[in-house]
Amino acid sequence: MTDPSDPRADFNAEMERTAFHSKAVSRAPMSEVFATAGEWFKERGYRVLPSGRPNQLFVMGGPEGRLPRVNGDLLAISNVGKGKVTMLTFNAVGENLSKEMAGFVEELRSQAKAARREPTQEERDASGG
Repeated sequence: MTDPSDPRADFNAEMERTAFHSKAVSRAPMSEVFATAGEWFKERGYRVLPSGRPNQLFVMGGPEGRLPRVNGDLLAISNVGKGKVTMLTFNAVGENLSKEMAGFVEELRSQAKAARREPTQEERDASGG
């Protein structure tokens, strides 16, 4: 239960309840991931803006639940490890934004799985292999 004497207590409780934090790895370059993220969130009604740092995007939206506005961010670190992958960190607060951010992480993971799958016989025949 929140303290009625603290007006921010409801906001803090809602932010804790709806917080989303996740990490993922992508073989795609950072610019490609950011372009995909921009399209993904804009299609869902959010604003996507670059931050002052070249490796971070902000995602902003209007009111959701008890929050007057919602925010999220994507932070990318390029060329990590031997495979030179892009390490991504996702943070969001908001009932719907957190779900959309989780959906975007799953979309990136499904794209990675599709890229790693074995080609079908039809694809092998078409490529001459």
